[in-house]
Amino acid sequence: MDLETSLAPERVRAALLDFSERRPEIWPGIEPSLYEVYSVGETEAEIREGTKLAWTRVWAREHYEWPDPNKIRWTVMESNFSATGSYVEAALAPRNGGGTKVHVVWNREGSTLLGKLVVRLIAAAKGKPVADSMKKAFDKLERQGG
Repeated sequence: MDLETSLAPERVRAALLDFSERRPEIWPGIEPSLYEVYSVGETEAEIREGTKLAWTRVWAREHYEWPDPNKIRWTVMESNFSATGSYVEAALAPRNGGGTKVHVVWNREGSTLLGKLVVRLIAAAKGKPVADSMKKAFDKLERQGG
């Protein structure tokens, strides 16, 4: 998936790596009651985040890493829907005229019947639910003066 925002790459990176109590405010898909920070280091973090669906809640304990300042990857360590080792990666690049191009690799595999259904639906929609959620966060940050 490719997204664009008027936010500077540093601002996008800061939002992706904001593991404060504000994270669920920044990222609308994160349910505050499912968010927990275990550790944050210089180039890695371990957190749990999840989403409420109409009929259930899905969550994943993720290992975030960013040894490259322009690339952030979060990999499933444990989850009630997604297979261990599944990941999402965001590569950030400056956009001509300002802003950022965000290339997202969404490599998730379902680990349960529900997870397999969710992953298939997102894949069938070509990642649109994931892209829409990220775009909503970027738009909100742009309105706040990013």
